[in-house]
Amino acid sequence: MVLSLGVIGIVAGFIYVFIPNDDSEPPLERVDYRVELLTARRAASYPVAAPEGLPEEWKATSVRFRGDDFGAWHLGFHDPDGEYVAVEQSTQKPGTFIEDASQGAEETNVVQRIGEKSWKRYEGAKYDALVLREKNSTTVVAGTAPFARLVEMVESLKTS
Repeated sequence: MVLSLGVIGIVAGFIYVFIPNDDSEPPLERVDYRVELLTARRAASYPVAAPEGLPEEWKATSVRFRGDDFGAWHLGFHDPDGEYVAVEQSTQKPGTFIEDASQGAEETNVVQRIGEKSWKRYEGAKYDALVLREKNSTTVVAGTAPFARLVEMVESLKTS
């Protein structure tokens, strides 16, 4: 019995050492969000934002529009450094929506002027965020990326 266990151990060690295994995550697929964007822009009660002119290194990885869920628009990206950045919009009550979209980030006293609008900074353990509260909707640009990348995304957002 001891001899059998020894042989099994040797075979298992051989397999572990000599058979290649890749523990890395598979690369994320780029998604085309044009159809969902057109649908959202037709159905939403607010101007739906999406980036224009971002460098090719930004990779769209997720998209969805849920008209029955406060007109929730989501567009997720990986930035050139592999960090996550999401554009979230909704007509949901701002407090609840911001809490969910920013993964619990806390509001700071910093207001950042980007273009013609004032965005409020939020900082959190998981995500940082820039938040724009408007009359009919709230926009949250959040993710693991540094604020400079979040600002880059905000600067690229267009609503038409």
